[in-house]
Amino acid sequence: MILATLAILAGFALLVWSADRFVDGAAATAGHMGMPSLLIGMVIVGFGTSAPEMVVSAMAALDGKPDLALGNALGSNIVNTGLILGITALVAPIAVHSKIIRRELPLLFGIGLLSGLLFWGGSLTRAEALLLLAGFFGLIGWTVFAALRGRGDALEAETEQELAAHPMTLKAAMVWLAVGLVLLVVSSRVLVWGAVSVAEALGVSDLIIGLTIVALGTSLPELAASVMAARKGEHDIAIGNVVGSNMFNLLAVVGIAGVIAPMPTLAPELLTRDWPVMMAMTGLLFVTAYGFRGPGRINRLEGALLLSAYVAYTAWLVLSVTGG
Repeated sequence: MILATLAILAGFALLVWSADRFVDGAAATAGHMGMPSLLIGMVIVGFGTSAPEMVVSAMAALDGKPDLALGNALGSNIVNTGLILGITALVAPIAVHSKIIRRELPLLFGIGLLSGLLFWGGSLTRAEALLLLAGFFGLIGWTVFAALRGRGDALEAETEQELAAHPMTLKAAMVWLAVGLVLLVVSSRVLVWGAVSVAEALGVSDLIIGLTIVALGTSLPELAASVMAARKGEHDIAIGNVVGSNMFNLLAVVGIAGVIAPMPTLAPELLTRDWPVMMAMTGLLFVTAYGFRGPGRINRLEGALLLSAYVAYTAWLVLSVTGG
């Protein structure tokens, strides 16, 4: 138990560090290759911040723990929306000026509904997982198109400012890209082993561990990125990290896990507890951030509401485990 707990802590620390190096290396490499800054911000950074969830869920599925992988995906979305955006908005209210992000908000809600439709039958087949992956590649295609057409978007200026603040030679960028990727895999393997060992020792389901410990750990890169962006006034980056990561989680993370290990029987709590909470938070995010009469804005009161919802959900999970 002690060794497993240490493995989780070490896995978290290495995961956060390697994810940060991976994103910085990937973004700098793309910049040296001539990729537009807006495309780097939407695709490279968005993909990079979801890399921990993707690798951890793939490792869990390979280990025959698909519930851990699924819990990681849904739990990460709940952490991203409730905890991360809640804390970020309390630090600095988030103003949404990017038209591209405003278009992504209803798309995220639609992807959430699609996931629920696939979960509704109580299973996730390989064909359904492949459908999610097809949606992921379609999303990447749409993102590239939107980025190329969206010159002058508020997100572009913020991304250029962020890239200029972290200059890196091509050689250094490629080294950090490779090192970050290798350590992502290593740290994910350590984290999954520790999480599964703790779950077995405590008699807790893989789903619960995925929704709580693993989801929180794999979402730490988004927390750091969003809070720092909000403090620097880069509001569109702050919310863009979360919206992009949430879409990638539902399409790529669930899709990859389902292709590796189809899930013939899903835990009933997934549809009665976890998916509805995720959709309720996604709906609240859409209503506040879309800005039906102009730029969207998540103020401190709305941030407190999102954070309170996350705390209440976590307490619900704890009570369900302890029988309280």
